[in-house]
Amino acid sequence: MTPIPDTPGDVSAHAAYLPGEPDRRVDREALRARIPGWGADLDPADRPAVPRLRYDRAATGAHWEFPERQPERWPRERSLEHAGLPPVFGTSCPPKGFSGVLRRHAYRRYSEGRAAHWLILLAADRIDAWESHLASFATLRPDNPVTETGVRAEFTRHGLSSRTGHQRTDLSHQWLDPLLVAGPWVLAGGAALAAGRALLRRVR
Repeated sequence: MTPIPDTPGDVSAHAAYLPGEPDRRVDREALRARIPGWGADLDPADRPAVPRLRYDRAATGAHWEFPERQPERWPRERSLEHAGLPPVFGTSCPPKGFSGVLRRHAYRRYSEGRAAHWLILLAADRIDAWESHLASFATLRPDNPVTETGVRAEFTRHGLSSRTGHQRTDLSHQWLDPLLVAGPWVLAGGAALAAGRALLRRVR
């Protein structure tokens, strides 16, 4: 295996980015003894994908031993299972605010095999949505919950008739949709109204 200079993490974690045919050596007898039926497709005649497994370096088009690493402009989230970041990664949605704190905690503290990892990420997504909603009110084009949640389309795009006489899969939970879509906005509006009244009482 070609060594990777100045590469963080275990070299084996980056084997997919190295030139050369992958090492597919296995102890066939041990696998056959441990897994009933293992090796049923060892005969190449039974494996349609065998031509695709033949390594042809010229066909890859790669002109490097290891791809140049993308610069890490801020500490990226990385699951505990991975020794290091891949050479290229996305940068369009950097973590921000309290949702970013939750995301970093989920990746730093919990494995991808733990439910806590994904539950925290789900909560961070919801918090990120509300952070974006609130931030939009500081712009010239704030979020519009009536048009952007599809409420107006229920009255202008045959919302009622589309729910009767059809076998739509979402009919079973349609009673819950108004609570999930409009509920948070109603609660936020009520909280803002209550806060405004309390502030007026103090001023008077």
